[in-house]
Amino acid sequence: MRIRRMKAIFVGMMGLCCCVAGFALNSEVPESADAVKPLQKGDAAPDVILKTVDGKDFNLKRELKKQPTVLIFYRGGWCPYCNLHLSALQKIDPQLRQLGYRIIAVSPDKPEKLRESLTKDHLTYTLLSDHSMKAAREFGIAFKVDDATLQKYKTYGINLEVASGEKHHLLPVPAVFLVGQDGLIKFSYVNSDYKKRIGSEALLDAAKK
Repeated sequence: MRIRRMKAIFVGMMGLCCCVAGFALNSEVPESADAVKPLQKGDAAPDVILKTVDGKDFNLKRELKKQPTVLIFYRGGWCPYCNLHLSALQKIDPQLRQLGYRIIAVSPDKPEKLRESLTKDHLTYTLLSDHSMKAAREFGIAFKVDDATLQKYKTYGINLEVASGEKHHLLPVPAVFLVGQDGLIKFSYVNSDYKKRIGSEALLDAAKK
């Protein structure tokens, strides 16, 4: 009985620790897009694992060492502004390749949703899933969507839980990071207004520099 009681206490304590850790993690995420604190030029890209469209692990830090990267964070395939941006990137992908860059676009969408975006927008570059939002948190661009906005999205047929497969209700502020093979950020563009994205010419100029 004593051993059984000790096990029950241990399990309870472990559960409490997990709850506290989860609460602490969520409490670190800003409550609005305006409050994010993104990584800046000169900062090192975090060591995070993302998911491919096939659900396989993608070690971002290891892949960044292979060649300079245009790293995009977007809200999801449900966002029309994001889709326009992804299409604009597709148009300049050949020029970025000539400059030695590859494009990697990351969103909270679960892997099967990524495949829908690839097909719909005829994209040839890499899309990755950050369904847990760990990468967005590490890059300092994650924020929590309030309940009123969640309900508003649902009236438009947008369900963030269905899109990500998670219940964290987090989104990234749309962002662009140019990352060198040394893993350091060379340029960043982060705008809390999701309707405003960096123009293609401005991105190409930054890549050339």
